[in-house]
Amino acid sequence: MGQPMEHVLRQCLIALRLAECAGLDESEQVVVYYTSMLAWVGCHVDAYEQAKWFGDDLALKADFRKVDFSGPTAETLFTLRHLGAGGSALGRAGVGIDFARGGGVRAAAEMISNHWRASDDLADRLGFGARVRDSIEQTFERWDGRGVPKGAAGADLLTTSQLVNLADVVEVFHRTGGIDAAVEVARRRSGTQFAPEVVELFCREAPRLFGDLAAATSWDAVMAAEPGAGVWLSDTEFVAALEAIADFVDLKSPYTIGHSRAVADLAESASRHLGLSQAQAQTIRSAGLLHDLGRLGVPNTIWDKQGELTAVETERVRMHPYLTERMLAFSSVLAPLGAIVVQHHERLDGSGYPRGLVAEALSPSSRILATADAYRAWLEPRPHRPAGTVDEVAARLRAEVGAGRLDGGVVDAVLRAAGHRVNVRKDWLAGLTAREVQVLQLVARGLSNREVAEELVISRKTVGNHIEHIYTKIGVSNRALACLFASRNGLMGGVPDHSP
Repeated sequence: MGQPMEHVLRQCLIALRLAECAGLDESEQVVVYYTSMLAWVGCHVDAYEQAKWFGDDLALKADFRKVDFSGPTAETLFTLRHLGAGGSALGRAGVGIDFARGGGVRAAAEMISNHWRASDDLADRLGFGARVRDSIEQTFERWDGRGVPKGAAGADLLTTSQLVNLADVVEVFHRTGGIDAAVEVARRRSGTQFAPEVVELFCREAPRLFGDLAAATSWDAVMAAEPGAGVWLSDTEFVAALEAIADFVDLKSPYTIGHSRAVADLAESASRHLGLSQAQAQTIRSAGLLHDLGRLGVPNTIWDKQGELTAVETERVRMHPYLTERMLAFSSVLAPLGAIVVQHHERLDGSGYPRGLVAEALSPSSRILATADAYRAWLEPRPHRPAGTVDEVAARLRAEVGAGRLDGGVVDAVLRAAGHRVNVRKDWLAGLTAREVQVLQLVARGLSNREVAEELVISRKTVGNHIEHIYTKIGVSNRALACLFASRNGLMGGVPDHSP
C-alpha cells in the first residue's frame, strides 16, 4: 500500500482501542479486529490496471489516503495528477487520451469495488462469517454517501467499518505529523468521509489511542490484543488458509496467476521422489504456497515491464524473498517456512539472491523449492519473454546443473514429478468451454482483445463474444474479478485443447 511495514498492525490497535472507548461489546470488537486486518488485503488484485494507467501502484495507494474524495473535483484532480505518472510529458498525454477513449475511466471507477470484492472473497475462504464480511464491505463507504460499493451513508453505516476507516487514515497522519496532524485530518473530514460523532470520540481520546503505540507495534502486541477466545486452525484449515493466500498473492500480476500453487504442488511431488517423509513434503508444499508473498512489496511497473530492468528496478526484485521472510518471521509457526522461502532464488554457486549464499548454506528444502519455482516460472509467460515449452524448460534446467547453479539430483526429481502431472481436463467449471478457458487465461494474463485474437488465431469479434459469455457464466464484469475467479478455481495451470 505504499506504507511502512506495520501500518495495518498500528491501524488495528487504534481501531480496537477506539472500539473500547465507544463501548462496543466483545463480539463487535472481534469484528473490528478482523475487519481492520482484512479490509485492505484486496488492494493488489488490479495492480496491473493501476500501473497501466497511473504508474507506480504503491505510490498511487500511498497518495490515496491524503485526499478526501468529497466531490467530482477532488476525484478528477487526483486522477489527472496520477495519470501516466513516471512517464514523459508526451507519454502521459498519450495515456490520458487512451484513458478517456478506452476503458480507463470505468477501470478506475471499479478499482475500490474490486478491492472490497477480493477482500470479501479471501475472508470467505478463511472461514469468516457474515458480520466480518459485512463490515469489510462497508470499509470503503463514506458518511456522505460517496463511497463504494453501494453508496451507503449516515446511519446506514456499520460502526465497526467507520472505526477501521478512520483508523486507517489517522495512522498515516499521526506517523508523519503526530497527534495534532491526526486530529486535524479527522476534523477536516468530519461529515464527509467520517461520521461526526466518531470524529469527536477520536479527538477526545486521541492521546490515549496513540499512547505507547510506537512501542506496541509488533506482531505480539496485536496477537495479545485479540478480543475473545481467538481463532485456532486445524491442520486441514491451516493448509486451506495457505492455499487461499497463495492464490490471492498471485493476483498481483496477470503473469503469475496460479504460479504459487503450481510451484507448491510440484515441489511436494519432487520431495516424494527424493524419498522425503510425508511431513517434510507437506512442509515444503506449505513453503511453496507462501514463497512469493514478498512480490506484493514491489510495484507492477517493475513486474509487468516489457523491457530490460534498470539496476534500481533489479534491486527491488531481489528484495522480494527477503520481504517474504520478514512477513513470516513474526509467527513461530510461519517462521520456519520463511527460512525456506527466503532461499528460493539462491543458487549453489553464490550467484542468486537476496544474500548470495553458496551450496553449503542452502537447505535441501530450499533447493527443491528453488528448482520447482524455476521450472514453473520458465513454463509461464512473462512480460519480457514468451512461455517456454516443456522440452525447452527441461533443457534449461539441465544447463543450470551444468553451470553449477542447481542441484542435479533435485532437478531430476522435479523433472520426474513434472512428467507425471496430468493437465487434461474435459469438464470445466461454470459451463465454460475449453476455448473459453483459454480466452479467460489470456485475458487474466493481461492480453488485450487484439492480442488474444492473434494468440488464438481468431477474430477480435470472436474474442469479444467469448469474453462476454465468460463474464456471464462466471458472474463478473471486469478482468480483475475474472482473475480472482480463475485463480480461486485453479483455471490457470492446465492448458485445454485448442479446439473451439
